[in-house]
This record gives sequence, C-alpha cells and structure tokens, in this order.
Amino acid sequence: MGLTALNLAAIQGAGPGAKGTCACVRACVRGRACAAPLSVGWLVILQTGGAVRTPASGLCPPTPFPGPSLSFGKMSDTAVADTRRLNSKPQDLTDAYGPPSNFLEIDIFNPQTVGVGRARFTTYEVRMRTNLPIFKLKESCVRRRYSDFEWLKNELERDSKIVVPPLPGKALKRQLPFRGDEGIFEESFIEERRQGLEQFINKIAGHPLAQNERCLHMFLQEEAIDRNYVPGKVSA
Repeated sequence: MGLTALNLAAIQGAGPGAKGTCACVRACVRGRACAAPLSVGWLVILQTGGAVRTPASGLCPPTPFPGPSLSFGKMSDTAVADTRRLNSKPQDLTDAYGPPSNFLEIDIFNPQTVGVGRARFTTYEVRMRTNLPIFKLKESCVRRRYSDFEWLKNELERDSKIVVPPLPGKALKRQLPFRGDEGIFEESFIEERRQGLEQFINKIAGHPLAQNERCLHMFLQEEAIDRNYVPGKVSA
C-alpha cells in the first residue's frame, strides 16, 4: 500500500535524534509497518510519482541499499579453455609445392599455319596434364585445328546433357577474297582465337559429365580423331 501521509502528531511527539528514524522512514516508503519513532525534522512525507520528498535538513541521511555481495574466486582449471596446439605433422616441401589433390590443366599454344591457297589452315597444340583417374593418360599433347573443335562441340551437344559453351566466331568477313591483310591468318586474329579456344576446352573438360564422353577423350589424348567412332561413355 502506498504511503500518502504520516501522522503529524506522531512526528511532533518524536524527540530529535530518535534511534531508528532512518530505518522507520525507509520501512514506510517500502510499505512496511514503522516500528521506530520519527525525528522532529521529518514533517510530512509524500509519495508523488514514485518519488519520496524529504526536507533538506533531514537528520538522518539516507543510506545506500545494500546489494548482493559479489565474490570472485579463482577460476578452476577445468573452466579454462585448453589453448594448446594439437600435435600435427610438419609440412614438408613436397606437400607445400606438390600438385593439388585433383587438377586438370589444358593449354593451347604454338599455333602453326600450313598449306597454301584454299587448303591453308592453322593448327594449335593442345597439351593436357591431370591426375584425374577418369583419364587414361596423365599427360598428353596433340594438334588440333578449328574444325576439330567444331566437331567436339557438335558431338557433346548431341550425346551429353550439358550446356556446351560457344566457340569463338568463324570470322567469315576475314575470309573474303581481295583483302588487304592476311584475314584469318593475321597474327593478332590467331592469338585472339587461341585464347577463345583455350577457354572453351577448359570449360568443357572441367565438367564432370563431359569427362565421361568418349569424344572428349579422343579429342584430348589420341593423335588422330576417328569421326566414325561409336559414341559412348568412359569409366574410370
């Protein structure tokens, strides 16, 4: 029950310096019964908006409310996290600089233009290195021309369920007669096509479904492409 006013007679009858005054005031504010008399200095105590107003010259200064005592003991050994490093085998140079566990690298380089007239064309060296068990040879190097890449793309589109990326364009305008340059045999164009073919074959060979196709294995690892081969899957 909130305290609204104290009995004025009780306040006036109390002598100054009465013991227990502060305790009584605190008890009254908290809604408990007062056992000790109040000093003359306390005239009226009102509880307004949850705050208690007292005279500035009160005889009993308020004492802080005792809070719970905190004790900080020594943390037990079991509560301390074990930060000791696990014993591990030191890494040697073979582990640090050896090939990754699974890798497949295909480079296209060393373009060569052969033939004359309409029979002129450019071939590219295709070199593959891998440790994937699906491939019979871990290193291989063959020569392919642009039409061989076209053959591989058509075979994959027909027999596999993957989305085959596009090849670099055929540059038909560069094949028109009476040009003032070398057309498709310009060194800059050959380099541009080489980069496009390298991106194409790496995307294809890196696909797990394409790695099971016989046409890809023939393209990468056999000297000559048998265009009359029987399509099928390769198992590791």
